[in-house]
Amino acid sequence: MLCVQATRFGGPDVLVTVEAPDLAPGPGQVLVEVIVADTLHLDTVIRRGAFPFPIVTPPYVPGGGVAGTVVAAGPGVDQGLLGRRVVARTGAGEPGAETGTVARRARHDTHSGGYAERAVVPAGALVPVPAGVPLPDAAALVNDGMTAMLVFEAAGVRPGQWVLVTPAGGGLGNLLVQLAHAAGARVVGAARGSRKLTRARDAGADAVIDYERDDWHEQVRTLTGGRGPDVVLDGVGGRIGRASLEVTARGGRFIGYGGPSGDFTRADPDDAGRRGIHATSLFDLRMAAGDEERLAGLALAAADAGRITPLIGQTLPLGQAAEAHALIESREAIGKTLLLT
Repeated sequence: MLCVQATRFGGPDVLVTVEAPDLAPGPGQVLVEVIVADTLHLDTVIRRGAFPFPIVTPPYVPGGGVAGTVVAAGPGVDQGLLGRRVVARTGAGEPGAETGTVARRARHDTHSGGYAERAVVPAGALVPVPAGVPLPDAAALVNDGMTAMLVFEAAGVRPGQWVLVTPAGGGLGNLLVQLAHAAGARVVGAARGSRKLTRARDAGADAVIDYERDDWHEQVRTLTGGRGPDVVLDGVGGRIGRASLEVTARGGRFIGYGGPSGDFTRADPDDAGRRGIHATSLFDLRMAAGDEERLAGLALAAADAGRITPLIGQTLPLGQAAEAHALIESREAIGKTLLLT
């Protein structure tokens, strides 16, 4: 089978397409014929060797999620799964349900990365794809949809509240805009550039602001009547995240769910306490066993019902994984970038 390997840590050029031995599922596992592979900013961080602790040793197959069809089942697995359209999370490291942090484990013994024509995954990790959801949409939701549901559940958004989402033009941020809009909130979508702001408005944002402007956070404060947003969902980090935290309303809620500009935004406990802000980050949101599949299933059900639609910017052939990584790292990508096998 064809797969993409990161031959060493480094730039996108370390990703090469190779012919690898066919995979076979072991006990409790299935083999998925991959139709679409998800790509994540996390994939680029791991590829650069920039992750805070080692979770893979090159060469390895990147990729945190796939959508496809079950083509083989190992011992002890229901053979009725054969032919099912499914999504599954894959890869060498991802947020771990049992710890609430990125799991310190390399899972090549039971998982294969998603940048491949086939992937072996535990049968229990499969999430069925509703008939009305195309596989590219399903792939776009296997990770971002799960995370969006996790963050949104924790945010406790209520009708009439002001919600700020950054970056509203990303795959995950765009889903959060849609969820907040559907919950009856008034949504401010912040992003960089007119194209991304247009997508945020299309997703239901009541107002959009370019956070490349020096006074962008003051615009947010003005829009919200001088009080600031009740809920801030920050997926940028760095200076944007700090400004987002600063503008959060007294008694509000702040969740840092991403940090491509640096680290996840973390509040000073004393300052947050004085302002009555409940501030947390994605890695503080603990999940029980089975929550990954439950939340991904909720996202797929919401897509099937037409409540959310993933924002897919680029679909590239599997052999162009390096181009996909370069696009993500340029921050020019709008929405999700997917790989087609």
